[in-house]
Amino acid sequence: MSESIDGLRAESAVRAAADVRITFSRLKRRLKELATDEDLTPAQASVLARLDAQGSASAGELATVQRVSPQCMAKTVEALVRADLVVRHPDPLDGRRQLITLTVVGRSRRQGDRWARQEWLARSLQERCTERELRTISAAMALLDEVARS
Repeated sequence: MSESIDGLRAESAVRAAADVRITFSRLKRRLKELATDEDLTPAQASVLARLDAQGSASAGELATVQRVSPQCMAKTVEALVRADLVVRHPDPLDGRRQLITLTVVGRSRRQGDRWARQEWLARSLQERCTERELRTISAAMALLDEVARS
């Protein structure tokens, strides 16, 4: 009896995992469509997102994280500097190294982009869901967050 319950739970977990993956992929694509950074390359947008989430980094660190060559990252950073989205400054711990940091304009752009996506999602959820469904979504997200943190 216990084996059949465990088997059913395993099947349910596999089905739930597939549903979550498919839904999150679809949602991610839809949110990307709403991005306001259409004049940025994907590499530039990714660097801004990384700097916003993790703070200052060297070009070498960014190249490693983005899995590109240092030369490619140098071009990306230079374009972002020219657009006043990032600034270079000496690393206080190692003067030979330069750190890349978001400017006020860069941070504002990232926040505006995030706000636009969140606003669309909130409006869509409000139009399609009951209050009970919204609470269910929040509870499911809390559970998925626990899984992601483990």
